[in-house]
Amino acid sequence: MKDITKRYQKDDLTIVWQPAKCIHAGECVKALPNVYKPKEKPWITPENATIEELKAQIDKCPSGALSYEMAGAEVKTETSAVTSIQVAPNGPLLCKGTVEVKKVDGTTEIHEKMTAFCRCGASSNKPYCDGAHAKIGFEG
Repeated sequence: MKDITKRYQKDDLTIVWQPAKCIHAGECVKALPNVYKPKEKPWITPENATIEELKAQIDKCPSGALSYEMAGAEVKTETSAVTSIQVAPNGPLLCKGTVEVKKVDGTTEIHEKMTAFCRCGASSNKPYCDGAHAKIGFEG
């Protein structure tokens, strides 16, 4: 599941979903329940919202699992001189900004925008959060 990327189209907007990054916070479903329906296939139906609504919701994705591309637009990476970390109640560490993660096997990965790190120890995608904290009742 780590390398899966799915794309959903609405006019010039392409929604990009990377399931391995998803922490299942449900912000997408809460914001646009007519678009995001986790129990259906396809689970994203972008035709049920405007492009502006979709972009605004995607910009609030706490893990960065959802992103978007606009046809004809230059891809810009938002960078910040300050990387901030927020402790999510009973959930992951949310790291906002660009970070370089050096993994145990010696490989490195660059993450931009938002990265969710596991705090509960139950993630099957360590060091990243996969939403397991909700299943095990993690408190912290």
